Amino acid sequence: MTWKTDTHTGWGRVHSTTGELARPERQSALLRLTETITAPAIGMRRSYGDAPLNSDGRAIDMTRLDRIISFDPEAGLLEAEAGVQIGVLADVLAPQGWLPAVMPGTGFATLGGCIANDVHGKNHHIDGSFGDHVESITILLAGGQRKILTPGRNKDLFRATIGGLGQTGVILSAKLRLKPCVGDVIMVTEQRAADFDAFISLLDNSRATYSVGWIDATAQGNALGRGILEEAETGAGLVPAPKRAKSVPFNAPGWALASPIVKLFNALYYRRVPKTGRTLVKPIGDFFFPLDAIHNWNRLYGKLGFHQFQCVLPVDRKDDLREVLDLIARSGLASPLAVLKRMGPDVGDQPAGMMSFPQEGYTLAVDFRNRPGAEILIHRLEEMTADAGGRVYLAKDSLARETRIKSMYPEHATWCDIVNKADPEGDLKTDLIRRLDLRTAQ
Repeated sequence: MTWKTDTHTGWGRVHSTTGELARPERQSALLRLTETITAPAIGMRRSYGDAPLNSDGRAIDMTRLDRIISFDPEAGLLEAEAGVQIGVLADVLAPQGWLPAVMPGTGFATLGGCIANDVHGKNHHIDGSFGDHVESITILLAGGQRKILTPGRNKDLFRATIGGLGQTGVILSAKLRLKPCVGDVIMVTEQRAADFDAFISLLDNSRATYSVGWIDATAQGNALGRGILEEAETGAGLVPAPKRAKSVPFNAPGWALASPIVKLFNALYYRRVPKTGRTLVKPIGDFFFPLDAIHNWNRLYGKLGFHQFQCVLPVDRKDDLREVLDLIARSGLASPLAVLKRMGPDVGDQPAGMMSFPQEGYTLAVDFRNRPGAEILIHRLEEMTADAGGRVYLAKDSLARETRIKSMYPEHATWCDIVNKADPEGDLKTDLIRRLDLRTAQ
């Protein structure tokens, strides 16, 4: 096993680093590698900021450790290595009547990454987060010890690992409880919402298994908060041909996402859905992972990259959400990619992980091209989120400040104690952990 110097970035391409990467192809090679070296594990680097970066250090690329270890089609249980991609699992499982219970917005996310960030999907209001469906995790601790974690065995370490940003050890594999699906197509109903109140009403009253809203983050005045809600259920039938993948071959010029162009695009996109709504049949991947059909879509933001801000605000803070949307719209900095979803209460008696992002309420995600004004705006949005009792999603963050982040996560101090015992030398720290000083209790 050799280490190779590599320059890489998070998906937003604002932060980059040069360091040494190892790419083991078998767990045996990984175990030999970690006999003398402890380094953080990374996957497809789809976290937007600096979570997958370790500046001037080493990291273990887990993407070649992507094998399915076992699958029980009767019980709906699957065990796989940490490097397997969620989209691959969906493709393999859907024809057999199963899906990963929770899927993020990209199928390129790895199993290990989904656990380390406790990702959520378009069904959080019903099924909770990814960690709620993890039966067990096999992890390699900093000292080289291999340990199995479950909700009842090594419980504290299990909860510190889910959403724990890779700070407890290298996730080798995990066993998941799957979700039954009717077939490998999905029936999608689209409805227009003319303003904020209409959008929130649609979200609150939706009974669909999957729901997600595109929101026009440039709309102001009476149109503030307008958008399109998609509700979906899996189905069986003739599978439409998936969209042919396209690629963005170069960095887009700065004017491509200028405010007038974004406003025009959003107005046209909003009107593509009739006032009466419509229902479509799509391949499963087209609904769950819409942007995966455009390879290197992050180049649309230009060579300087972009920031994504994602927050969740409590369900009783709708007025604060309205103010957040108003500030974004007045800034003129938003891109066409803005998503609003409803999050439900914890599935169990507590969050899946100590540092899990989801809480009951409304989660908003908006992209901003990396240009003057974006950082100031995002810091203000961060303040508003903290004041409203909400949280910022660390898998998307590239700018947050440590004092606010720590106060957003009530179990942070307990998590610090556990991870510092699991990795006393701090060998698993990444740029995100250092930037936010996350392993120091407030």
